[in-house]
Amino acid sequence: MNTPSITALPDIELKSPGAGLITLDPVRTALLRGLDDLLTGLAAQLSAPEVVGPPLLSADGLARLDFFRNFPHLGVSAGRFGPDALDGLASGGSPQDLPLHPTGHVLPSATCYGLLLSLEGEDVRENGLRLSAVGRCFRNETHYDGLRRLWGFHMREVLYLGTKEGATEHQACGGEFVQEVAGRLGLTLTRAAADDPFYDNGGSRARLMALDPVKYEYSAPDGTAIASVNRHRNFFGERLGIRAGSHGPAYSSCVAFGVERWVHAMILAHGTAEQALERLRNVTGS
Repeated sequence: MNTPSITALPDIELKSPGAGLITLDPVRTALLRGLDDLLTGLAAQLSAPEVVGPPLLSADGLARLDFFRNFPHLGVSAGRFGPDALDGLASGGSPQDLPLHPTGHVLPSATCYGLLLSLEGEDVRENGLRLSAVGRCFRNETHYDGLRRLWGFHMREVLYLGTKEGATEHQACGGEFVQEVAGRLGLTLTRAAADDPFYDNGGSRARLMALDPVKYEYSAPDGTAIASVNRHRNFFGERLGIRAGSHGPAYSSCVAFGVERWVHAMILAHGTAEQALERLRNVTGS
């Protein structure tokens, strides 16, 4: 792996365009690119080919996956100006004073949703299917905090669909990979069961999740969750008609990395972005 080269900026400061928005300087950009290259090592280990997911997701499709029921606060809707607003825009009118028309789509909040929706009705056979992708994800948060919590961020995921045993193995391999890479980078992470209401926030599925957690998060010393391993049981297989041959509805699991949060964790651990990048270079030999 070659860590991206750095071009020094002139004597200027890259300011935040607004809360939850940030432009990464060359050093942090090199960190982000280099870390994503390193994290794709899991995909290489598991022979998961790289794909590019869609930039927008159908709101109807997400509703079928209980997204709005479980995460009503996260969705960021995609709107557009209709013909009735074009004259106002062309004459210099404020976009904030003109109506936006719904498109029926929302911005992705996680990379895996687009991949899963694109596999509706498919049979991944007994051998299963693995895919890797990095996407720009967006979340409507109650507050934003530097690289820890952003409006938009990069999420690298390695997704598995297949048998129940395969999904469990994928989750275990992902957790081992997270800890191994963190150790090489000098990061100390804490593993804990997450309490996301992935299925529903009440009833039998919630009770089952309490007995058998489906998601574990790996957090930096300041509490920032930078990676997670998720086991979805056969929820997506049932909802989307994805089968695993004679095993019936496919089980699925994924390993997710918030890449900007890894940048944050590296700076937290090594003091400055420059020192963090030097550690990354030592690890990768570039």
